[in-house]
Amino acid sequence: MLSNSQLTHSLLSNSPVESFSFAGREIFLKRDDLLHPAFSGNKARKFAYFLDHEFAGMTKVIGYGSAQANSLYSLSALAKLKGWLCDFYVDHIANHVRTLPTGNYAAAIANGTRVIDLSSLIAANPSLHREPKWTCQDYIEQQVLPAEPNALFVPEGGRCQYAEYGVSQLATEIETWAMQQGMSELKVFLPAGTGTTALFLNQYFVRQQIDIQVLTCAVVGGDEYLAQQFYELNPNAAEHPQILNVGKKYHFGKLYPEFYAMWQRINASDVQFELLYDPLGFMVLEKFLPQWGASPVMYIHQGGLLGNETMLPRYQRKFGKSRTTL
Repeated sequence: MLSNSQLTHSLLSNSPVESFSFAGREIFLKRDDLLHPAFSGNKARKFAYFLDHEFAGMTKVIGYGSAQANSLYSLSALAKLKGWLCDFYVDHIANHVRTLPTGNYAAAIANGTRVIDLSSLIAANPSLHREPKWTCQDYIEQQVLPAEPNALFVPEGGRCQYAEYGVSQLATEIETWAMQQGMSELKVFLPAGTGTTALFLNQYFVRQQIDIQVLTCAVVGGDEYLAQQFYELNPNAAEHPQILNVGKKYHFGKLYPEFYAMWQRINASDVQFELLYDPLGFMVLEKFLPQWGASPVMYIHQGGLLGNETMLPRYQRKFGKSRTTL
């Protein structure tokens, strides 16, 4: 097994940048998906602090999210490397996931993580019934952490100040690459869930007065939700990335034929992308590319490919195995 330092410094930084043809343009692809499989993409950056630093007395990491979240698997791998226990709370676990575990859920279970179904837990404990119903975050903060003094709590998707450490490293890599290429006015684009990576990237470039702009789109919740996430981590709007909108409301996790078609288009390049964030990301990118003139554009590949083990069969069942037109 790799030591923590080997994993962090050898495999969680300095991902390559490749040229990628999309919508008649050359896009530069930051291949964070090629970092260590256990910490693919943005989770490698968000969780780098935990690998690089000691947490004296900590024996457990506690997180929450969906039963197929990329952060579930990455937290399970972190706990395994650190010798910690790992508890991960979810709103519910679908029957088909329990019956035939795949993807991030199966990998996390194999790493020894306890995935705790909050709905089942509350149903079995009448004293916990209340209105409004518990959220995972409220339950952890009010019912779990007071009894877990040796536990490290990581908010959903790694949305916390600790993430700034690893994302700033990503920013320095992009800065160095742009300088080596002699580029100016570089636009960096990535789709967002909590927006943590996009926020800390843009914050770094603004504070260092570097001529690189970060743009993003809301995949979870919508533009107002994403802006709120930015403010919770940084109240200075001047340091927030620009939010772009494709012009249509999409529900996170729902299957859309245009997502599937876009995913097949971008996968034709022999680079594998994931099915939750990247399809909408590239749809937004395609819409706005003509407005950016000759400015160079970088797309950050954020990993998450393990989630395709569950998403792709769903798409194939609904739309068939080939859908090549938008």
